[in-house]
Order: sequence, then C-alpha cells, then structure tokens
Amino acid sequence: MDTLQQDGDELEWKESARWVKFEEKVEDGGERWSKPHVSTLSLHSLFELRTCLQTGTVVLDLEGYSLPQIVDEIIERQIDEGMLSPDLREKISFVLLRKHRHQTKKPIHRSLADMGKASGGGARECPSALWSRMAIGIPIHIILRNKFMKKIPRDAEASNVLVGEVDFLDKPFVAFVRLAQATTLGGLTEVPVPTRFLFILLGPTGKAKSYNQIGRAIATLMVDDLFSDVAYKARDREDLIAGIDEFLDEVIVLPPGEWDPKIRIEPPKKVPTADKRKSVHSLNELGQPNGTAGGSGGHAEDEEMPVAHELGEELAHTGRFCGGLFLDMKRKLPWFPSDFYEGFHIQSISAVLFIYLGCITNAITFGGLLGDATDNYQGVMESFLGTALSGTVFCMFSGQPLIILSSTGPILIFEKLLFEFSKNNGIDYMELRLWIGIHSCIQCFLLVATDASYIIKYMTRFTEEGFSSLISFIFISDAIKKMMGSFKYYPINTDFKPDYVTAYKCECLAPDPSEGLTSAHLAASLNSTRKTPLNITDLDWSQLSKKECVKYGGSLVGNTCKYVPDLALMSFILFFGTYSMTVSLKKFKFSRYFPTKLRKLISDFSIFMAIMTFVGLDRLIGLKTPKLIVPTEFKPTRPDRGWIVLPFGKNPWWVYLASFVPALLVTILIFMDQQISAVIVNRKENKLRKGCGYHLDLFWVGVLMAVCSFLGLPWYVAATVISIAHIDSLKMESESSAPGEQPQFLGVREQRLTGILVFVLTGVSIFLAPVLQFIPMPVLYGVFLYMGVASLSGIQFWERIKLYMMPSKYQPDFPFLRHVPLRRVHLFTLVQIICLAVLWVLKSTVLAILFPVMILGLLVVRKMLDMVFSQHDLAWIDDILPGKDKKKDKKKVSLDMCTHTTRHKHVHNSSMLANSYTLSPMYFHFLRITLHLKISCPSSPTVPMAHGRGMAFPVPQVKIEMESD
Repeated sequence: MDTLQQDGDELEWKESARWVKFEEKVEDGGERWSKPHVSTLSLHSLFELRTCLQTGTVVLDLEGYSLPQIVDEIIERQIDEGMLSPDLREKISFVLLRKHRHQTKKPIHRSLADMGKASGGGARECPSALWSRMAIGIPIHIILRNKFMKKIPRDAEASNVLVGEVDFLDKPFVAFVRLAQATTLGGLTEVPVPTRFLFILLGPTGKAKSYNQIGRAIATLMVDDLFSDVAYKARDREDLIAGIDEFLDEVIVLPPGEWDPKIRIEPPKKVPTADKRKSVHSLNELGQPNGTAGGSGGHAEDEEMPVAHELGEELAHTGRFCGGLFLDMKRKLPWFPSDFYEGFHIQSISAVLFIYLGCITNAITFGGLLGDATDNYQGVMESFLGTALSGTVFCMFSGQPLIILSSTGPILIFEKLLFEFSKNNGIDYMELRLWIGIHSCIQCFLLVATDASYIIKYMTRFTEEGFSSLISFIFISDAIKKMMGSFKYYPINTDFKPDYVTAYKCECLAPDPSEGLTSAHLAASLNSTRKTPLNITDLDWSQLSKKECVKYGGSLVGNTCKYVPDLALMSFILFFGTYSMTVSLKKFKFSRYFPTKLRKLISDFSIFMAIMTFVGLDRLIGLKTPKLIVPTEFKPTRPDRGWIVLPFGKNPWWVYLASFVPALLVTILIFMDQQISAVIVNRKENKLRKGCGYHLDLFWVGVLMAVCSFLGLPWYVAATVISIAHIDSLKMESESSAPGEQPQFLGVREQRLTGILVFVLTGVSIFLAPVLQFIPMPVLYGVFLYMGVASLSGIQFWERIKLYMMPSKYQPDFPFLRHVPLRRVHLFTLVQIICLAVLWVLKSTVLAILFPVMILGLLVVRKMLDMVFSQHDLAWIDDILPGKDKKKDKKKVSLDMCTHTTRHKHVHNSSMLANSYTLSPMYFHFLRITLHLKISCPSSPTVPMAHGRGMAFPVPQVKIEMESD
C-alpha cells in the first residue's frame, strides 16, 4: 500500500504497508519494517470500503500493460459515467503517475542475523528499479537473491493499493481494477511481482486517516483466501460486494475499551485453513446440525467435535490367513527405496548420535543387571550384540522402522525368575530359555496369521497415556536413582571445617611386631618392588604413599584418611547440566537470535553439543568421575558358554513341551509392549504418511525371539521412550515463507537409515571403547532424564495433572476445558492417577511379570468408565470406543437471536481464562432493527451499516448451536 505524500515541492507515493499473509507497516522513523502482525480493522472502514465499491469505478479484466495506459482507461471511464469532471483529467493523471519510493533504506549498523541474510554487495537500490533496469545488463541472480523475494510464493501476484488526499477534489475518486493478465508495472511494486489488482482512492483533504484505514481494509481482504478467490472470479460489482458481505459475516468485533488498539497481535502459531470457512453460515442455518462426529451440539466458538477414534485400515480384521501381514507388506514395499534415500539429511546425523548414546547406555545398564540376575549367562557383551543384531534386522525389514527395540523391565524380571527356577530344580537355564523362545516365536506367528493385532484398536487415549506415562516415569526415576547412588559411593565431605585445616592429617604407622610381620619379611617384601635395596631400619613410614602403606602392612591414622574428592557434586553438575543444556538448546529454534537455519541446526544437535560440552568440562576438571565401561573383547561374558545354544541333551523331554506355558506369558508381554508402543508411535499427531505395519512388526519380533534364543542373547521389544525420542529428533517443520508465518509441523522424516546406523554403531562399540571411555556416566544419566521428560510433552494426562495445582483463572485454554466441566476432568484424571499408581507399585515387586495382564486391566477400567462419563465428555478427554453408536444423543434447537441469553453450559467453564467478548457485526444490525421496529429478527438480513469505534478481526465465526438438556 502506497500513500500520497509531499516531498519538498513534489508529490510522491511512499510505501507505508505491505501484506503477504500478515500486515507489516513502515515504522514512524521510516528506516525499518514493523514485525508482522494480525491486521486489526475498524468496523467503520469496512462499511466505507463497501460504499466505495458501490459508488466507485469497477473495471474487471482490463487489458493493460503499463501504468499510464491503465490510469488513462480508469479516468476515461469515470468521465464517461459522469463521476469525474473532464478538466480534472490532467491533475488526476499527474498525481497517479508520480514516482514511487519504497522502503529500501538500510541502517549503517546491522545485526549479525541481518548480516547472515545479506545478499552480498553494497547495492541500496530498490528491487523494482533493478527489475526495470534488467535490459541494461544487471544479472537476474542479483534480483532473485533479494531476501524478501524468498518469502513470496513463486506464482504470487500483487495487489497495489494507492490512497491519498488532494486539494482539487470535492468527492472521492475510487477505482478497483482487475487486469486480464498480471503485468509488471515498473517501479510500482517493491519487488518484481506482476500486478493483477489495483485499488485507487483519492479524496478531499482532511480525511487522510480515514483513507488510510480503507486502504488497509481492502489490502487485508485481498490477502484473505476466500475474498481473493471472489476477486479473481467476480463477474461484476455485485460479486465483489457479496464477497465483502461474506467477509463481514465472519468478522469478530471487540467492543472499544476492552482492549488496546495500539497492541500488535502476534501471528498465530497455526492459521485455520480456508476449507473450514467454505460454507458461510447465514442466520437461517443457525441451530442446524453440522454433521460433526460425537453427538453434541453447542460447540464453543472455534472448536469442532473431536473426530471419532479410528486407527486406520492397518488394524482391520481381514478374516484371511495372514491377510493383515500381506497387506502390511503390500503397503510398505512401494516406500522401501525412499526409506533409504530420504535418510540422507543432516537432521539424521543428530538423530543417530542421540539415539545411539541412549541405546548403549540402556544396553550397558540392562546388561549389567541381567548379568547379576543370571550369573553372567547373559551380560553386557550379550546385551550389545543382541541390541545390534535385533535392531538392525528390525529397522531393515519391519513395517515401522522408526520403532527402536530394546530390553524392558518385565523381561528382566522374567529372566531372573526363570534362572532361579532352573537353578532350584536342576534344569539347564539356557536350554529351557531356548525352548521358551521357540514356543513364543510360534505363538507370535499364530497371532500374526489370525490378525490378532486388531484388538489394539480398543486401546484409547486412556490406555496409551497410562502406559507411556509409566514408562516415562520409570526413565526419570531410574536416572535420578542412579544419580543419587553416586552420593552414596562418593559422599560429600560435610565434616570439613576450613578453620581447622591445620589440624587435619593422615599418617602411616609401622605395623605392630606382635602381629607376626618380622623385619626380615618386611624388608624382603619392600625391596622386591624397588630397584635399589633399602634397609628396613632406614625406612621412613611417614613418607610412604597410601597404597604402599596398606600393601606393606602399615596403618593409616588421621581424620583425613577417608577423604575423597567431591565426585558426587561433580557428577550432579554433569547430570543436571547435560539435561538443562539439552532442554535450552532444543528450544533455541524458537529464539529470536541468529538466522533460522543456524537456530534449527543448533536445536537438532542440542543433545550432541550438551554431551560434548560436559565431557570437555569433566576432562578439564580432571576428577575421576564414573565413566562408561564398554566391553573390549568379542567373547561371551561367561567363559564356559559358547555363542550357540543347543536345543537337546541337557533337560528332560517333558521340559520341551512344558515350556509352552511360560512362553505364553512372554508372548502376551511382548505383544502388549510391542503393539502399544507401535500405536503411540503411529498416532495421527505424528502425521506419518507411509503407513504402519503392526502385523509385520510382530512377525519380525517373533523371528528375532527365536534367533536370540539360539544365540543366548536377551529378548527385545519396542522401547516406548526411546522410540518417542527417535520420532521427536526427526520431526520436520515448514520453511517459513510469509513474514510472521510460524513454521508448521509437517510430519516425521520416515526412513530406515537412522535406526540401522544406530544399531550398527552399537555393534561396533567394542572397537570404540578407547573413545567411549571418556564419557562420564552422569552425562548419560542426564540424557536418560531428558528422554523421560521429553516423552511426557504432548500427553494430555500430564497436562490434566498440572491442572490440580492451578487456580482456575491461570489454567490454559485447553479445548476439553471448554466442553467438559472441570470437576469431571479432575475425576477422570484421578482414575488415571490411581491406575498409574497401581501399575507402579506392582512394577516394583515380583508381580511385574504380570505387567501385560495389568495393561489389559486398563482396557477393562476404560470400559467401565462408559458407565460414569457421558459419550460427549469422553469424546473430548479420551476417545469413544469403536462400535459405539455415533448418533447424537442431544437435541439441537434453533437459537432465537433476539431473546436468547443462555449460553452453552460448557463454554464458560470455570477453568477458562477471563477474556473479552467478541461479537459479530451482524448482531449490531439485528439489535438496531429489533429496537427500532420491535419485530423478530429477519431470516435474510440486509448488510449492516453500523458505525462505531470497535475494531474488527478478519477471523472466522463458527455456527452457533445450543444443547437442550
């Protein structure tokens, strides 16, 4: 938008604002553009714009190729229609053809971010001038490198708005022009974008502010998706006016005095799509059903009913032998090539480093515990090899390669009980374990063949959140528990008093001869370690080191003999520092510092940078903090076992058949762990486009069960927290184009490469031991803590728990709080907390082996909740179980616009934040008619002509419905 201004003795058009999606205006200083912000329009300016289009000149599909030609055509039409006096032709033409000055001035001092975006060179000429001078040899790449051009879509066309006041007119000169073909009009536009629309408003002096508001109104309408579509397809003036009327139907008004018009509203993180506004709601539609699922009328202002719980065709019961497995293979095969070449991205490097460190830490921790539980029949080496083998095969051939396989707590409990049973009954543990693995593999094949995975569709948000929250809390508690263990082994020296430093000492005293150590023996022992013999009588015991004193029978006496460095404090610094730095750098992409690409790069490599920082700090300080210990030799942990377990020869024949029973428990455990983790990974919020493969995943887990059993390796299943972390590290966002537009989540980089590289690196870690030994364990505990906390984000259950501690006025404006009473939300959350507490208590006992049965118990609890909560409430805070009657159980009644005062009973929930009222401009018209004529509201209202100081927002207004009890 250009405004007419006086530059000395001459007139010129100066650029004052621009719109791509949001408004930017030239600040008063004239040296910079403002931040992009939501346009706030005065209601009066919209009505005046409508009047301008009614009374002014509207020229559609004008054949024009230059600005002078277009101006002459507009003036000629105004004269022919008697709207302009012929003697004003030259003055109008002179004003409209004045030069245009664009906002191109650069400050002398620029920020690092701007310098990073600099297009090179020292040119200060406006892009339009560069465009017009291309014929004299300026390369096109100089123009294309303009940073603002990068924010404009390739096929964009411009709408130019010219407004100003002149002293020779006594009534406004208004014209709206649509060119037949978009044309570049020299220096009219700031950037070389062809012009399709022109809006011109010149008027008498004294109303510059009003003209400016009308110009902002038409400019805002032209970037509105629906109105611009109308402008392109309009056949006459009436179509344009109808487009403004539709825009007014959806505008929301804030009454004056309830907000500060000087505040610039930040662009929303997610802009509603125009598809939701395609059907403009008129008054005779109010109260009619809109077909949303779930069965409740009376939606809040901007909320739609949640879609029905549906997991897709992947979990459909085919009724054919291996029908689901064949469909999974058919679905995944076309994506197989792209699963590899799409992994070649710098983001994949950060994901590999992150997940690799998490996997080796988990492998070492689990391997150590498993070694203690099985007398080293399985240990750290077996854990490394099993993780590498199972993970690589699964990521190569599975239906969902984003899932990371790992060992779990219930499997560890089962292994421990199985070993104790074998030991107490004289049964060979490894052979028994092999047959359990074979039976479990066969049972998994039966589940795959019968499409048994379809029962997963009955797991709603209630079960998913309970399961993922439990695993997340286990990660968090284990990280903190391991960290607190360092305070036990390396206690902080709290008895130290600086004032008594002179009194602290530790001396080595010679051994007492009565203990049987003769001088001769002592001298011989001492001289055997020295190059030159030393006479025992010349030995100064006070000069011996601590190791020598203890070795040769001396005793340490003193109050500092048990002193150790503050390793616990240093370990805590490494632990909490790694976690804090990772969280901070992960959020750095939302910072305002540095260019976008650099911020995103820092965010992607946040975990790696945090680990390297605190590994370097540990090396700098030099304290002997506990380090990562990796096996250095490729051999079984227990010397008397080989890599292959033979199936026969050590146990009675009946053991081969009886192992079917414990195998059934293992199968249920694996099935539930694997499929619930898969549901969480495949949830629709992740926007996965390549589909999933529940049956194919379970098939390969069964195969790996048998393979690992023959090799004497641990069993593996989907690891929920690490899989969520893998998803999070591969999330993609749009490259922000329009100024002020927030990056939108596009989905996940679905590929197999990162998972394969993670497990290959895990396998070769035994050769990386010289490097990995420098990584302190507290640093890896910090990574574990981050994984656990990060996996809680986005879980509605966790958000609802926090509501217990918030006063109502501070509670976030969650959609479910608009539709469900707060006490019902708290009751639902309390049930989930009780279930989680029961799972946590049982998990900590021997009954952890029944963990999969507990998960099935959550399904029973969820089924019982149907008797406590209405389907409407469950649709918002959970999911409606499949098979429910989706017919609406509430009546919808039409809303009497003139007398209605009752609002939807859930809209103004006590938990909602206080907010200003927003009104439709049409309401002002209805109120005016009602008060003046004392009649009911008309069903087909005319366009309102209200006036006032209210501000209008170009946002959609949702059809109003009411619920009758």
